[in-house]
Amino acid sequence: MELAAAQVEEQWGPIDVWVNNAMVSVFSSFKDMTSDEFRRVTEVTYLGVVYGTSAALSRMIPRNRGIIIQVGSALSERSIPLQSAYCGAKHAIRGFTDSIRSELIHDRSKVHITMVQLPAINTPQFSWTMSRMPFKPQPVPPIFQPEVAADAIVWSSHHRRRELHVGIPTVKAMWGNKFFAGLLDHYLAKKGYSGQQTDELEERDRPNNMWHPVEGDFGAHGRFDARASYQCNQLWLAKNKWLGLGLLATGIGTALALSLRDRLQE
Repeated sequence: MELAAAQVEEQWGPIDVWVNNAMVSVFSSFKDMTSDEFRRVTEVTYLGVVYGTSAALSRMIPRNRGIIIQVGSALSERSIPLQSAYCGAKHAIRGFTDSIRSELIHDRSKVHITMVQLPAINTPQFSWTMSRMPFKPQPVPPIFQPEVAADAIVWSSHHRRRELHVGIPTVKAMWGNKFFAGLLDHYLAKKGYSGQQTDELEERDRPNNMWHPVEGDFGAHGRFDARASYQCNQLWLAKNKWLGLGLLATGIGTALALSLRDRLQE
């Protein structure tokens, strides 16, 4: 990470925005995973963020400027079965980020750190992630195109928001786990297995990126273009929250006024 940061600054100048987004995962029950696999997911998905943040802060803090964006997930809000290592790493990223944020505030630093919590995204990860499931893995619907994630991350690089929740599924995960965690445990035990698999049989010996990158240029899109949406109305509301709250207040006020008028006319 240090070498990468040094090379970037040598080639393009001081780093203004640093995005942490490294990840690997395993679609497997915890009891079937090896300790090496769990360690690998943790080292890449969690410690990759830690080391990346360290490299960025060592350059941003002396300059007293810069933005660090942690790419999170709805799974940092609510874990699901078959991805214990990945969910654990995403939860760890959130705890780590909250701690660093408080330290920056204490030091009155102008360096800003934020977390973008994403929904299911149609990326190639479902074609190269290690899996022990009988059927091919899929993102839990509804699915969004990677352009939605890119839009959220770029927007966050220009706005000092503490967190940005992208998509109704992420918002539902956040609030649902606050109030109905026990019910979600049972719901996901019933639906979380089938929801992460298609009806196509998995290829047992297909390449995966657990230990080495899979050869080839996969691009940004996965194989779910027909089911993925470029639209995310909730993201628009999240980016324009005061306007959204104003519209909501206007709607509630109008409804109350109409209700009062109807009662007066009775």
